[in-house]
Amino acid sequence: MSAVTQAIRDGGVITWRNLVAMKRVPDALLALTVQPIMFVVLFALVFAGSLGGDAYREFLIAGIFAQTVAFNVFFTTIGMANDLQKGIIDRFRSLPMSRIAVVLGRTTADLGVGVITLVVMSLTGLVVGWRIRGSVLDALAGFALLLLFSFAMSWIGVLVGLTARNVEVAQSAGLIWLFPFTFVSSAFVSVQGFPGWLQPVGEWNPVSAVARASRELFGNPTQLPGFPESQAWPAQHAVLYATLASLAIIAVFLPLAVARYRRVASR
Repeated sequence: MSAVTQAIRDGGVITWRNLVAMKRVPDALLALTVQPIMFVVLFALVFAGSLGGDAYREFLIAGIFAQTVAFNVFFTTIGMANDLQKGIIDRFRSLPMSRIAVVLGRTTADLGVGVITLVVMSLTGLVVGWRIRGSVLDALAGFALLLLFSFAMSWIGVLVGLTARNVEVAQSAGLIWLFPFTFVSSAFVSVQGFPGWLQPVGEWNPVSAVARASRELFGNPTQLPGFPESQAWPAQHAVLYATLASLAIIAVFLPLAVARYRRVASR
């Protein structure tokens, strides 16, 4: 059996193990279903009235999608740190299995978490007035792009989870960088409203690109009323940039995560 075949087979086993284990953690299931609903309802109903009404809702939902799939990295971080702290990774190390299977199984299982999250948020968005205005193929491409970004972000979560000393440290480390990463973007507001020096940061933020690309593919407004369209390259080529940014994150953090796992598993 080739190394690739073994990695896929063993990774599938670990994926199933992680999905089954999730059913036994009520807090995780609650966060998985309730948190997306709360984000959509609070922003769409509480803030929309002051920020543009129906137009803001259609602008907002794709941004919430992008932010929430980015926040799913938190599940990956905590999952890896928990397995490391409880010694489960030491047990996996003693088995005749692919070294990459553990991290591949974690990221694949959390991709399933992303699917569930998007389904819940989409249904909630439809309830509060969001609609997909584009074609079915474009909409499917939008969801596929969001899942690609979710998969890319999970590799960052693996690295952070394996670097943290315990679950408590992983929780703090997972949130410290996520908040500025997701909020300094066009997920909720227009980048043109940022201070001049901060606008390039928001424009080149992958979250902004994923949010704008999703809006384009869903046929939703790409800019808030009263703000000019961004002429920055990432905004003008949002789908391309969001795809390249996601692939670049995978290309950088996948080998780093695998290398970190090998060091941890060899102790």
